[in-house]
Amino acid sequence: MIEGQTNVRSARFGAGAADGIGKELGRFIVTTMDLPWRLAKPRLGAQPVAVLRVESMEIETLDRQVAAAPECDTVLAIGGGQAIDLGKYLAWKRGLRLVTAPTILSVDAFVTPAAGLRRGHRVEYVGQTSPDPLVIDYDLIRTAPPELNIAGVGDLLSIHTACFDWELANRAGKSEFPFRAEDVAKARAILADTMARADAIRSCSDDGLGAIVEGYMRVNTICLPAGHYRVEEGSEHYLFYELEERLQRPFIHGWIVGLGVGLFSRLQENHHAEAVAFMDAVGLRHQPADLDIRREDLAASLLNLRRYVEARRDLWYTVINERALLPAWVETALATLRF
Repeated sequence: MIEGQTNVRSARFGAGAADGIGKELGRFIVTTMDLPWRLAKPRLGAQPVAVLRVESMEIETLDRQVAAAPECDTVLAIGGGQAIDLGKYLAWKRGLRLVTAPTILSVDAFVTPAAGLRRGHRVEYVGQTSPDPLVIDYDLIRTAPPELNIAGVGDLLSIHTACFDWELANRAGKSEFPFRAEDVAKARAILADTMARADAIRSCSDDGLGAIVEGYMRVNTICLPAGHYRVEEGSEHYLFYELEERLQRPFIHGWIVGLGVGLFSRLQENHHAEAVAFMDAVGLRHQPADLDIRREDLAASLLNLRRYVEARRDLWYTVINERALLPAWVETALATLRF
């Protein structure tokens, strides 16, 4: 049992955990996408009053869907990060019970309070929700391609670069929050435990899938009391934000974060080889070729990144603020990647 504030009011773990859940929800709305809905629908044991499919994570689209949704008792969010975030947004706006049933573990959205939406392709996090219950059905999750579940380690591996960034900010007197060395130590212990289960994660066994979910929940025990996610979000996420705005398309979250970890552990001079070796060992896709990112676009993003971060003003101080991303460094770093 995980002690501390996990943002999960109740949970059901195990093969078949989703079976019959619909019978317990009263009038419920499902938020989902076509494939996860096709896989999950026969397991629920009851029909929803409506099915809202993800159209776009732009705020205008979400507000239109929420306004048109019928009255209900519960929101059942089934799928990956966007389907979960749509469900979280609807539950928050309507003050409804939320049940999350992820079908892939590519991002930690199913345990975090806020919904990740977009304003003009810019990521914003809004709202406050808690799943009741969180349903982790190993059989349902394993219907997804293994690489999408393995992607879940991206939001845990980000501890590697994010903690370094927070320590750097603290030394520079630039930390936006009171620095807590014990929080950094706890976060790094979570990452060490995750890395020790690399074989299980790569095989998507019950133990491996459980390790990812457990890691997410343990991160919450640090971040929710602190009121921020400094130990888990830093320079590696900021590359993702810039690229999504630049290219105006979404990415598999864990893969794009993995790309950021690889690049910014290099810039930090922070055990870069070990981080990349773990990604390769566990099967986390993190190459630009995996993400359909062209060399010229990634180069332009990196060269623009300090300007982007400083212009936003809502992003924390990281290695991007302190070490220049010079053209020579960018060329050397890109030469190690696959396009």
